[in-house]
Amino acid sequence: MKLEALRVFQVTAQQGSLSRAAAVLGRTPSAVSMMLLQLEEEVGGTLFEAGRKNRLTPLGVLVLEESRRANEAFDRSVKAIRRFATSAAGSVRIAAVPSATVSLLPPIIASFQQKRPDVQLEISDVDSAAVRRRIRYDEADIGIISATPEDAVEGQLIERTPLGIVCRSDGAIADAAASGEISWELLGLERLIVNTLCNLVQSPFVQNLMLHSTLEARNTTALLAFVRAGLGATILPKSTIRDTDGSLLFIKPGDPPGFRHLYKIRQPGRHSPVVEVFWNSLPNLAAFT
Repeated sequence: MKLEALRVFQVTAQQGSLSRAAAVLGRTPSAVSMMLLQLEEEVGGTLFEAGRKNRLTPLGVLVLEESRRANEAFDRSVKAIRRFATSAAGSVRIAAVPSATVSLLPPIIASFQQKRPDVQLEISDVDSAAVRRRIRYDEADIGIISATPEDAVEGQLIERTPLGIVCRSDGAIADAAASGEISWELLGLERLIVNTLCNLVQSPFVQNLMLHSTLEARNTTALLAFVRAGLGATILPKSTIRDTDGSLLFIKPGDPPGFRHLYKIRQPGRHSPVVEVFWNSLPNLAAFT
């Protein structure tokens, strides 16, 4: 069974007629028909009902689904080969969680571009689940996820950062922190703006606030903008506010402490030289205890 035959079948099923499929494929209708007949002999059954190219048999539906998977996998492989072959300059596709994009990547990118100004960097700002999907489907070369050590068995630890309350420096939380005990219960003085990092704080009080919150955001830039606008407080690493104008305050409770772990991930196998350079430029805290 040839991959080209599956492609011809897929196009014919999508177009609904031999003539339209032939026009898309740049072949004659008779050539398309002959290849479809050969494919049916290979699979051992008919793919179209009563010779109609706009209606599939149950077997045809299955073959169409598998044809799409096979052709998509082939296209990804071709792209990977071409990227590797042209990697004298090339590109590096990085998918990272928002907090890493803001706090971790800027100095690493600056250093990398000084060494390799000819390489194109493509940065995607998405959540950990989307990062994993992009790595799995070869839509990114390197991924940076936020995960607990138990959930990141496929990655290498690159950062372990304490989490804390990020609030306005002139708000109720800041006033209470200046004159009282530092705890996660300070969040009860303002609305909690939920983000995925809140799940990493094992405090029943925080978990209860999350259940009743009416505002949630995933992007770090949006979270900081909301806090500045007086819409509430959130939970982030201190590094995300290091370059602010002093309007925000970071408070680190310790009952219990919360940490954000960042891991770098990628598919196993060979990678282009420039991908290797960027991968190695990311910290490696594998020996961290």
